[in-house]
Amino acid sequence: MSRRTARPRRPSAAPVSPVTAASPCPCGLPATYAECCGRFHAGAAAPTCEALMRSRYAAFVVRDVAYLLRTWHPDHRPAVLDLDPGQRWQGLGILETTEGSAFHTTGTVTFRAHFTAGGHRDSLHEKSRFVRYEGAWVYETAVFAD
Repeated sequence: MSRRTARPRRPSAAPVSPVTAASPCPCGLPATYAECCGRFHAGAAAPTCEALMRSRYAAFVVRDVAYLLRTWHPDHRPAVLDLDPGQRWQGLGILETTEGSAFHTTGTVTFRAHFTAGGHRDSLHEKSRFVRYEGAWVYETAVFAD
């Protein structure tokens, strides 16, 4: 996901429910945050581009900017990533995955991520491209589907 914004920070409209190690993982897989995306946020390498995509979505949920920047290809990474404090990610649906396994050097993940912002529901439909960089999967670029 490549949400970049230069919007000024403003107070959140609603408090964020904290994600704990024992919480269900925000990525939607049936595991706790610690067992699922939390381990990637803590430093483990994502084994597939889909796992990286899910962990990046979870990083948006928990606002882990350092992880998002670390897993962004350096040729495309923004210098600063300013997340909208009023945006709340509500769910992730993986629509298609091509390649992106341990046997590939590239892969794509098409997904729809649902969110609310400013009291309005919306979704982000994107086809993200991932590549191996220095042995690890990283987010490279995206095409917005709508």
